[in-house]
Amino acid sequence: MAVKPLSDRVLVKPNPAEEKTASGLFIPDTAKEKPLMGKVVAVGPGTAEVKMEVKVGDMVIYGKYAGTELSHEGEDYLVMKQSDLIAVVE
Repeated sequence: MAVKPLSDRVLVKPNPAEEKTASGLFIPDTAKEKPLMGKVVAVGPGTAEVKMEVKVGDMVIYGKYAGTELSHEGEDYLVMKQSDLIAVVE
């Protein structure tokens, strides 16, 4: 079973949260920051008003509270509108 976003939505696989600090200290689960970058794994067809600008495989940056969390086949994803994306990382 595959997840196919509708309308102007995208399915993003968030990057894993940082496990330790730059100085080597391990971060406990309760203190980990929610990742703000991920990889687009599926894109909706867009709408008459909204042309899809991202494609599968793009690395994107999104807002801290963007998207709806989704767990599918043991993997965690975010479903969000394309307008919730801040930038594409090249």
